[in-house]
Amino acid sequence: MGGADLAAVPEVRHALREMLRHWQEKDSAAVAELLISELVTNALVHTDDGAVVTATIADSRLRVEVRDFVAGVPAPPAPERPVPDDATHGRGLALVRSLADDWGIRARPVGKVVWFELNGEAA
Repeated sequence: MGGADLAAVPEVRHALREMLRHWQEKDSAAVAELLISELVTNALVHTDDGAVVTATIADSRLRVEVRDFVAGVPAPPAPERPVPDDATHGRGLALVRSLADDWGIRARPVGKVVWFELNGEAA
């Protein structure tokens, strides 16, 4: 387990909630909070170097990116197979895959970016 502080997760959720306060698509905003929580938690649990989060709205589409800085990662992670109902881990990318309108993983020279997009209407 990485050494990053998981207290950052609710802070990131709150910042996204404030950003999306005037976004008309309230259901998508709730999904965005869930998905950003999953991606930030993954980045913090699996790294010691933290993460950088960006969120943008353009043309009624929300894009969130979570970048980690793990050197030497041979391949980006793949969504895990379904986990038992009582499992407390292994759901993050599966949730992103099932709830996001689009998503992906982009390798960087150091680390990777996991991103998702949700459709909605800007205020």
